[in-house]
Amino acid sequence: MAELATIARPYAEALYQVASQQDTKAWQEQLSALALVAQDGALRQFAEDPKVSPDQVYQVMASAAKLTLLPGVQNFVREVIANGRLAALPAMVQQFHELANAAAGVADAHIYSAYPIEPAQLADVVGMLEKRFGRKLQAHVELEPGLIGGIRVVVGDEVLDTSVKARLERMKVALTA
Repeated sequence: MAELATIARPYAEALYQVASQQDTKAWQEQLSALALVAQDGALRQFAEDPKVSPDQVYQVMASAAKLTLLPGVQNFVREVIANGRLAALPAMVQQFHELANAAAGVADAHIYSAYPIEPAQLADVVGMLEKRFGRKLQAHVELEPGLIGGIRVVVGDEVLDTSVKARLERMKVALTA
């Protein structure tokens, strides 16, 4: 994992330098779609086939992403494929996303909830979390029924766990100690 992060860093930094002079949001959307495509094992196996040209790999990725790619994004993906770094593309996009968020003063908040959260409730929760973490947050909600109730929030390397599951675990530890 650390190796992919090391490989991804210079690509992400160069990518951010170019994207920051254009529409960073559009770049983020397109790169996120391409990162999802690049995570597919069958695609990576196809890309590693010596009989397949880099252009063929690019065409498959572009059509799988189902987007009209910006010229800069096209060039970037072609370069990644040509250099045999397709496996590192998701890490590149993640680091690019972190650089863009840092420049905008925003952090990603991954909110795990046992039940769906209504938009009005989410706005209230995000407002409280922004006060708690002291920065602007961009919320990503995922359902995790194993929490039983409550939410678990991950912002960078900080975790706020108010789930029923976490409370039960704490009670278990206290009772067995």
